[in-house]
Amino acid sequence: MVTQGAQPRRVLIAKPGLDGHDRGAKVIVRALRDAGFEVIYTGIRQTAEMIAQTAVQEDVEAVGLSLLSGAHMTLFPQVVGLLRKRGLRRVLVFGGGIIPDEDVPRLKKKGIDEVFGPGTATSAIVEYLRKRLEGGRPSDNARKCDRA
Repeated sequence: MVTQGAQPRRVLIAKPGLDGHDRGAKVIVRALRDAGFEVIYTGIRQTAEMIAQTAVQEDVEAVGLSLLSGAHMTLFPQVVGLLRKRGLRRVLVFGGGIIPDEDVPRLKKKGIDEVFGPGTATSAIVEYLRKRLEGGRPSDNARKCDRA
């Protein structure tokens, strides 16, 4: 919810690489919009460069990356690197998709703040973003994933 007079938080949702499956990203876009965020969705098949440039142009506070193709260890850090190179050090970057549990700590070391897997409740992602963008940490319950 946005309080009266406050600007909504701006979040970019992007699909890097050649992954053409965007149903999950669209579900997140809708959930964030319903929760009062201003969401910019880039669509599928975006390069890391295109995502970073859009983040600059749209002056976002967070970038959510969705990927199912298995290229997350390459593409997610590329986006983080390009954002940092452009001076966007405070932009929160989070990811989601089909990401093996063992890759999550490595992604976090490379600048991805949080990773959400299949089965994560959209309310958990909304809670996570609200708390992180307000300067706090999401509750331990925010990352409830069914990683079957």
